[in-house]
This record gives sequence, structure tokens and C-alpha cells, in this order.
Amino acid sequence: MVPTIQLDAKSPGTLEFLSGNIGNGIHLHRNGLAESCLALLDERVLDRQCLAQCLTAYGVGKEILSFGSIEEWRHQENALSASAILLNVGSRKVTDAKTGSEIADLVNEAHPVPVVILADTDDLEQILKALNYGAKAYIPSSIRFEICVEAVNLVLAGGTFVPASSVFALHKAIDTGVDSTRAMASVFTERQEEVVQALRRGKANKIIAHELNLRESTVKVHIRNIMKKLKATNRTEVVYKLNEMFPGTLVSGRSS
Repeated sequence: MVPTIQLDAKSPGTLEFLSGNIGNGIHLHRNGLAESCLALLDERVLDRQCLAQCLTAYGVGKEILSFGSIEEWRHQENALSASAILLNVGSRKVTDAKTGSEIADLVNEAHPVPVVILADTDDLEQILKALNYGAKAYIPSSIRFEICVEAVNLVLAGGTFVPASSVFALHKAIDTGVDSTRAMASVFTERQEEVVQALRRGKANKIIAHELNLRESTVKVHIRNIMKKLKATNRTEVVYKLNEMFPGTLVSGRSS
């Protein structure tokens, strides 16, 4: 068995390296302070050791207990007394069924202790999935370490953290995903909007009626109402005014 390393901070600024038969984790602790610990779960030994020491060096303010797996953490005495649990999934995807199940189970088991996800990616889908599973923070490896520490402190204070990049990505996704016809909702009914889009594509009443499964007389009624709302006298003026009022909102329709 490969001996583990225990780092016992007996005095400020001093770390003593001790061999111990205490599992595969690095343990930075003072006696009797389990409730003030952060549990770090990471199967990658080097990453785990570096992260544990960096968290201490950057003054996270908590003792670090690190483990090679969730199972190893479960077998640690007083495991649930940690202030928070940091799970590093690395390059694994939260959207993968196995990883997602691990996170969900950990969140349920650890409750009310908050779970923080560390990962190599800041992909929006992964972040939203982690939050959906109940994680209180998602920290990608692309952020600076001091931000990582502040994110952990935010979670300890009862907050939730996501990287700024994900907020920008969400805003962009919302802007991209908005149905362009909705820009006309304040002026036209949903059916009128469909007729409007057909008019802008230059389609005849008979074609519009066929595509929208309407009577041609009903299409004419819709067009009259549209003209009335726009104060237009003919179809050409309708299209001109629509292009002025709603530039760039023409959506693709059914082919005729």
C-alpha cells in the first residue's frame, strides 16, 4: 500500500509531513475541528494534493480533508461534519448518467452540507445540470484560484456560485432562442402574426389559407384587421410598415 501523507498544521505557517495508514487522502487538520473542515473528493492524486495545499495557502479558512473517492469519504469517521464538500469531476461530464447520479446521491446524502462541483469545463449545459442536481456552486478550472476560494466562502455563507461566463452564455442563449415573431405580440394575435409572416414572404391569400388551414375568407378578414392596425391601405404598404416596425423578424415558413 502506498503510504499517505498527513499534513498537520501544528502552528501557523508550519506543516509537518507524517506517514500514516489513513486511506489515500491528504489530511490537513487540527484536532477536534472536523466541523470546520472542507472535504475534497478527487480521484486524481496529484490534482487532489495540489488543490488541498493551494486552498490552505490561499487562506480558505478551513481545514482540508481530501479523499480519492466518494466511497472513501463515506467510510471516514464523522464525514458528514464537514462544512462543505468539494467534488472534482475533472473532465467528466455532469450530463453523463453515471456522473450525474453520483452528484445527486452525494447531494442527498450530505444534506444539509453544501456540495461544490469543480470541473475542467465551463459549458453552460454542465453548469445548469449540476445546479439541477442540487450543487451549490460550479467552479471551472478556467477561473483564478482566488476566485475559487471566494466562491467556496460564498457557499459557506449560504450563497450559490456560477462563473460569469455561464451567465453571459445564458443571456446569449436566451437572446438567440427567443421566437422572433414574439416581437409582434404587442400588436398582433398569434394567428395574425402567422398571416403577417406569409404576407412578408409575398404569398397569395389562397396559399396562406392552405398553409394555415384556414378559409380564404378568414385570411382576408385577418389581412383587413392587420391593415387597420397598421393604418395601411394595401398589402404593399403593410409589408413596408412591418419591415420598418420589426426589422429582421422575418421567419422561415412552409414552402408553397
